[in-house]
Amino acid sequence: MEEKIATPEALPVFDNKLGLFVHWGIYALTGVQEQAFARLDLPREEYEALATRFNPVHFDPDDIVLLAKKAGMKYICFTTKHHDGFCMWDTKYTDYNIMNTPYGKDVLKQLADACHRHGMLLSLYYSNPDWHHPKGYNPASTHQWKAVNQNQPDTVAYRQYIKDQITELLTDYGDIYTLFWDIPPKLEDPSINELARRLQPGILINDRGFSAGDVSTPEREYKSNAAMCHNRFVRMTEACNAVGEQSWGWRQGEDYHTLRYLTASIDRIMAMGGSYLLNIGPMADGAIDPDQRKIIERVGEWYRRVEGCLEGSEPDTFDYQVKANTFLATKKNGKTYLHFPEGLVSSAVNVKFYPGTPRRVRLLNTGAELPFAVTPLPEYFAANGIAERKYLHIGGIPADDLGEAVVLEIEW
Repeated sequence: MEEKIATPEALPVFDNKLGLFVHWGIYALTGVQEQAFARLDLPREEYEALATRFNPVHFDPDDIVLLAKKAGMKYICFTTKHHDGFCMWDTKYTDYNIMNTPYGKDVLKQLADACHRHGMLLSLYYSNPDWHHPKGYNPASTHQWKAVNQNQPDTVAYRQYIKDQITELLTDYGDIYTLFWDIPPKLEDPSINELARRLQPGILINDRGFSAGDVSTPEREYKSNAAMCHNRFVRMTEACNAVGEQSWGWRQGEDYHTLRYLTASIDRIMAMGGSYLLNIGPMADGAIDPDQRKIIERVGEWYRRVEGCLEGSEPDTFDYQVKANTFLATKKNGKTYLHFPEGLVSSAVNVKFYPGTPRRVRLLNTGAELPFAVTPLPEYFAANGIAERKYLHIGGIPADDLGEAVVLEIEW
């Protein structure tokens, strides 16, 4: 467990953002999930033959970028190669790539051009396991189930393959915001991250690679033992989650998360200073599933109303006490923001300890100003009828109508 920072004054303020994660590859043809090759224990010849059928004629990179931009997202992270080893760019180091499909065009180049065209940052995902590469097996790591040669791995040769491909990715596609390694390899080789930094001096690198990176990467939900202080990450953090519960890639008949769950997850992570990647999986023909599009649009409607208090905020370390609600407190530009990721238990928020009388209170979800008063509450009258103390009572909140994380803005 990492050592906690002891003082609030030492807490960093991160340049945190909401981003779109995109898991896409030949596995979309199975309609199951991104690890269908292993999960279904498919014969290698059957799975790898999917490349001969992959023809995403409805892939529209501008549509993906503009969907993300409209939702308030600031970057897109794209899966260049997942565990199956299939490469979604024009690489010269394996024939198992997008150019050798009926589609025959570099989708990463198209997406990179669209990102640069629309002012969207681009990040790249790269899987350390590779079930296609003949030397790619690493028994010390996980997700090695379908490796070609488990008896004669050659980690030196495979690491050179990674270096060659990372050189392509970080040279040919413009500025890259972050590098998202996946599945820690349990091998130390600092030269790989050093190569990435030479090729892209400003790049941020996560902690799942061959040496320590810049960014922690909790998946689905953050772990409670993460290094924290005042409900704040003490290390740069990028959480990721998917719109669906069962898969990152496209799944036919997926169990989709609710708006309340997703906004709660985003609000919680970003109020603690982290960035957040919300994932979609395009269909095999390249189009965005209508259900996934609707989810991103609905999340975006909420996020555009609250993004100003999530991006670049600081923890508000005043010892607020709020009756019967789980909350986080942040501050920015002299205002306090009370975050209720799980929603509210009533139509009012009652704050026991507070730094002063507000000038104004707004419900960011709707933009409406809320009535407030510093007043005793009947429940806290002492036996002699004298109030224990006065509370800051913020009322008039349409709690039942808000199927999403709730954020209050308090201007002192």
